[in-house]
Amino acid sequence: MRNSSFMNCLACLAAILLWTRCQSKESTKETEAKLPNIVVIYMDDLGYGELSAYGATELQTPNMDRLANEGMKFTNAYASSATCTPSRYALLTGVYPWRNENAKILPGTAPLLIDVDQMTIPKMLKTKGYHTSIVGKWHLGLGDGNVDWNQKVSPGPNEVGFDYSYIMAATQDRVPTVYIENGHVVGLEKDDPILVDYENNFEGEPTGKDNPELLKMMWHHGHNNSIVNGIPRIGFMKGGENAKWIDEDMADEFLGKAQDYIRGRKNESAPFFLYYAFQQPHVPRTPHPRFVGASGMGPRGDVILEADWCIGEFMKTLEDEGFLENTLVIFSSDNGPVLNDGYYDDAVEKLGNYKPSGPFRGGKYSLFEGGTRISFVTYWKGKIKPGVSEALVSQLDLLTSLSKLVGSNIATEDSMDMLAVLMGESTAGREEVILEATTRTALRSGDYVMIPPYEGPKINQFVNIELGNDSEYQLYNIKEDPGQNMNLASSQPEVLERLVKRFEELRGGGYDKIEQLELK
Repeated sequence: MRNSSFMNCLACLAAILLWTRCQSKESTKETEAKLPNIVVIYMDDLGYGELSAYGATELQTPNMDRLANEGMKFTNAYASSATCTPSRYALLTGVYPWRNENAKILPGTAPLLIDVDQMTIPKMLKTKGYHTSIVGKWHLGLGDGNVDWNQKVSPGPNEVGFDYSYIMAATQDRVPTVYIENGHVVGLEKDDPILVDYENNFEGEPTGKDNPELLKMMWHHGHNNSIVNGIPRIGFMKGGENAKWIDEDMADEFLGKAQDYIRGRKNESAPFFLYYAFQQPHVPRTPHPRFVGASGMGPRGDVILEADWCIGEFMKTLEDEGFLENTLVIFSSDNGPVLNDGYYDDAVEKLGNYKPSGPFRGGKYSLFEGGTRISFVTYWKGKIKPGVSEALVSQLDLLTSLSKLVGSNIATEDSMDMLAVLMGESTAGREEVILEATTRTALRSGDYVMIPPYEGPKINQFVNIELGNDSEYQLYNIKEDPGQNMNLASSQPEVLERLVKRFEELRGGGYDKIEQLELK
């Protein structure tokens, strides 16, 4: 009897231990399953005032508006820079681009800007089991600066944290005009190799400058080198005819790859991260025939409507595949808007009363608010309540904030933990952020923006945008004066002195163009 009772006790104990172990495994699986998928939708040259949810009256953007109106819409959010490469660098690395002297607008042949040993958002997420991908515009350099486009192009996105990549190397107006999938040029034929040069043309190859009769889009400035699909580009390219993209199909191409990636994750257990980097409304603006004339504002308005449609189709895919309620979607743009940026396309002529920068002064390339103040939305169905936040945030903050979200302790010095703000649970944003435009920097602190003196033209005549250059200090209270019309430098010297001192502290001695402030 005793042996029988003892054996029964052992059996019960074993059953309890087995049950406990199974419960532990189930609990672990449940915890892992709760890690959200993350999608960053990144527009290119889209201004603060381009969405109807942000006040646009000439265009209706229902799908972007849905994210803004059903998520948390930020009104004090900044890209790190007023140009594309630096902003993309900051977003992915959580590091101010002015810390890297090479973080400038890159040619298509530039080497990889992000060090392969540097921390990035996808690298951080991979430590927590994420599968990571990028679809769309890259523009952060590839290879070691001497790329053979006919072999695997490396290092690139795959070497800085992305498991899957389907990209354009730089921008739509720069060569090489090909798609690159996991380091390999798509559609490349061995007997038609690609040659790329940014200094010299290849013998016998037509250019936009010398052969205007071959163009379907006329260049305005700078874009007069090799011709692809009737569009003159920056840089020279020869060969790779079967690999060259068709510009009008680009939005559909990237949308299809983004959708394929989402569908491919349906039966996978790991959470995913997708960096969906649009090319719109960057030049050349080439809407698919379905969207030509849709806006009444020329190609620029048409490609914004095309991008809005793509976002709607992408969000439908998230929903159809059952991911919508466990996916954080972050929507933003790399910098402010520009109209004529190299081609004649009626962007200026058909502008009407439309204000791409919204209430702000300046645009792309500018230290004024229009250069870096951007639309920024966080959307997570059932998790983030609809609302509007005036908290000061920067795209720099995504790395540390997403790290906190997934239970990682990875962070960078420049990237702040703004998770509670992004989730709409707090209004305590940043106190300050350094803004950058073509290597010039300024300080946003509280309600003020301080712009140091800079030499150079006040207006970029090619694009007709105020750059923020002035021989005197500029100080603006952008809460009371969002258009930056009243310079307070002489009337509020104490504020100016405090901000200049703080600016120098934050730059850590890396700013050598500022003269000693003399208060009068």
